[in-house]
Amino acid sequence: MRNPLRSEQEAFRWVLLTVAAFALIVIGGLINRWLGLAVFIAVIIVALWYMTRGREERPLPVRPAARPGENERRILVVANETVGGGALRNCIRKKSEGVQENVLVVSPSLASPMRHWASDEGPGRAEAQERLDASLALLRQAGISARGEVGDAEPLQAIEDALRTFGAEEIIISTHPEGKSKWLERGVVTEARERFALPITHVIVDVDEEREDLVEDD
Repeated sequence: MRNPLRSEQEAFRWVLLTVAAFALIVIGGLINRWLGLAVFIAVIIVALWYMTRGREERPLPVRPAARPGENERRILVVANETVGGGALRNCIRKKSEGVQENVLVVSPSLASPMRHWASDEGPGRAEAQERLDASLALLRQAGISARGEVGDAEPLQAIEDALRTFGAEEIIISTHPEGKSKWLERGVVTEARERFALPITHVIVDVDEEREDLVEDD
């Protein structure tokens, strides 16, 4: 059965639909009790269809069409608030040793559920772009060839969009530690491993701890 609450955006839409359905039932009942009953039955049927249609719509594992060149490794990195983390940079550096790396860093937009639902992601995209630019500069300083782009606010959709044009051999997903990460709470890493037929490395970046290390070094 389809879980209608698997993302913040879908949960927000589900709440709106629930409120609208309740309003229709109340209005129908005020006009005529039989009309209210008919609306109630119609709402139940639509809700059941919506929750079960996920079995037909479950995405198949995605494999990129393009293949890398000889001695080239294409790595797709997905991160937002942890995009500049030292643990992530070290992981990319390690996977790039001895090969010609081709790294694409995707930072999902930081739009709120309301802005994403209303297709107004301007501020969230701008903030994500700033973090992405800073991260790319650090990677290049470390001698890692990388480019980047701001993706969809939904990380799984951002990955799928990137794979359509970037023939990645593997994916790195960077998150905050458990208890601080919304992506982990929503099961993004688990769903990505089920959805995409590529090796996926999960890197945990504790941004607060890295800040403390910098202070101690100073």
